[in-house]
Amino acid sequence: MPIISHSHAPEVPWRPGYRKWDVAGHEQGVTSTFSINTAEPGAGAPLHTHTIDELIVILKGTLEVSMDGETQTVGADHTVVIPPGAEHSFRVTGGETAELFVFFPALDPYSAEHTHYLEGARPESVRD
Repeated sequence: MPIISHSHAPEVPWRPGYRKWDVAGHEQGVTSTFSINTAEPGAGAPLHTHTIDELIVILKGTLEVSMDGETQTVGADHTVVIPPGAEHSFRVTGGETAELFVFFPALDPYSAEHTHYLEGARPESVRD
């Protein structure tokens, strides 16, 4: 039975001001991915889409989330539900570093197969 200590999750290089630790995925024998993330004020993700669902749980901080042309400010103790095909982006607002849990129902969710960037580039650590 895989039980993962968050303190032993490997950090994956991501974006400036944005840190990501992969907690569960292929190595644990599952077909989904779960990560813990922190993002400094101003950091986030550029406009993109996925072929799969994405769930972003906001534990701390505030995000400005844009999805399909609508923008909302979302704080702690909320989950952003992003359906397949939705054009979305987010950035941390305010002066507090955000703490996030991110879940995808697939392995390699950031690959070219599952993610298409409409603005910006995919993180350098993502392999296609």
